[in-house]
Amino acid sequence: MNREKLPNHIAIVMDGNGRWAKNRSLPRLAGHNAGMMALKEIVKRTSTLGVKYLTVYAFSTENWKRPETEVGGIFNLLVHYVDKELEELNQNNVKVRIIGDYSKLPKKAIQKIEEALAKTCDNTGLQFNIALNYGSRDEIVRATRLIANKVANNELKPEDINQSIFEEHLFTRGIPDPDLVIRTSGEKRMSNFLLWQSAYSEFVFTETLWPDFTPECLEDAIKEYQRRVRRFGGLK
Repeated sequence: MNREKLPNHIAIVMDGNGRWAKNRSLPRLAGHNAGMMALKEIVKRTSTLGVKYLTVYAFSTENWKRPETEVGGIFNLLVHYVDKELEELNQNNVKVRIIGDYSKLPKKAIQKIEEALAKTCDNTGLQFNIALNYGSRDEIVRATRLIANKVANNELKPEDINQSIFEEHLFTRGIPDPDLVIRTSGEKRMSNFLLWQSAYSEFVFTETLWPDFTPECLEDAIKEYQRRVRRFGGLK
């Protein structure tokens, strides 16, 4: 792996926790817990490598359709993750940022999120973006509504609206587009994740279930990315 040609921003759809648990005759929450442990190692390796941005799809706007016990269990794991890992994240100069409307989450989860945001806000290492209650279509509609309100209030002229203006109203404002998007578990779809931002991303799909996705798997995905030629619609 070429350390001088690392992707600036890696985004991951962490899929396969439920199947991992089912394969072991365990409850689904055991899979989510194993997934949290895998995430810890991936954040560590990403930071060590010197990647600038890591975005993970933790909870989508569609995940509310899951059983209430599973949804509650996921948020309890989030609280546990922050309690257990925040100090180490801070010591490693990792900056935590949330994309999505986390105001809909349970009160305890919101408190822990805001604790993590406050404690790491001045850090200058890896920016760790967690997509919570995030859906790309919802994000695009929200951005459109914000821009429409500005036009209605004469704060913005319709003819001035361009891609840069639109991006300023997305949850990912100030975050560069992902260079590499990884999805685990063998599924080959985006599932409403970073649709605008991944227009020219490189995709790597792996059969590995998320709890089994190791730092070595991450490096293999980066090597695959480094073999690609990115043209962005032009010619080499």
